[in-house]
Amino acid sequence: MMAGGIGSRFWPMSTAERPKQFIDILGCGHTLLQLTVDRFRGICPAENVWVVTSAAYAQTVRQQLPDLPASNILLEPCRRNTAPCIAYVSWRIKSLNPRANIVVTPSDHVVLDTTEFRRVIASALRFTAESDSIVTLGIKPSRPETGYGYIQADLSTPCARNREIYRVDSFREKPDLATAQRYISHSNYFWNSGIFIFRVSTIVNALRVYATEISQIFEGLQNIYGTDAEQDAIDEHFPLCPNISIDYAVMENADEIYVFPADFGWSDLGTWGSLYERMSADAKGNVCIGERIELYDCHDCIIHTSDEHRVILQGLDGYVVAEKDNSLLICRRSEEQRIRQFVGD
Repeated sequence: MMAGGIGSRFWPMSTAERPKQFIDILGCGHTLLQLTVDRFRGICPAENVWVVTSAAYAQTVRQQLPDLPASNILLEPCRRNTAPCIAYVSWRIKSLNPRANIVVTPSDHVVLDTTEFRRVIASALRFTAESDSIVTLGIKPSRPETGYGYIQADLSTPCARNREIYRVDSFREKPDLATAQRYISHSNYFWNSGIFIFRVSTIVNALRVYATEISQIFEGLQNIYGTDAEQDAIDEHFPLCPNISIDYAVMENADEIYVFPADFGWSDLGTWGSLYERMSADAKGNVCIGERIELYDCHDCIIHTSDEHRVILQGLDGYVVAEKDNSLLICRRSEEQRIRQFVGD
């Protein structure tokens, strides 16, 4: 599970010191990181769960996941995007089990239908266990979203071993609105969830071929994994990795790349607006997360507050209201993207 992001898109709830994966953004009593771990119950035992995070968040991860073995929390000394992150944990797991089958997932996404999620993951794991394939989960798009990357699939012929899985034609970067509208007019474009399934030998070999600079670093450290010297060696060598995503480093270059189109209520929760779309609204279109909120003549708003303060709102239409730690955000939902320039990201 990749848990090193520092985004503050849910300011003031999330900040660089408290990224969204470590907060209860849904108001359900569990953080996004904890929910991510929970949905793998029955698929993966706790001793096989690994979290890669920033050294700055090590204590937070330990506090939120007390059942996780301390040795399964890998610490990045700096940010180098997803390819070095995945490479580190892959070589680390390979040192214990060279036949391991791996799911890589972000820790700050939401999945509403966990039963369907588990079915899809289990099916994909059976597929990769029998082949040198990489499977990515593609989400069936519901709107022309410009904030997601897309996967173009070849739907003409499903795989013989799993007829829900198809070859990937190409990965597409985040599009403008017109391009996104064109994508979703075709049935073979899917949102890129950033969730990947593969055998450890498959990803290690792919990194050796397509990301030589990264693979040489982690290959050269294989004698220190699991020893007292590991963290010092990682602190020294990890910063030498290029800053590159796994999509650029491997997925756009490798041959045996497949997509599993899925629909399990997924969102990467990149904005207050995306959270609004995933929550149940009242009869007037309002979403309230917090116990002491009172609304009068308000419509289509999302309000997220702590329970420390009583909040009374009147006459708002299409607003975001969020409060945390003596900071208060009030802005139109339509202006959320623009307001980020004032609070950082």
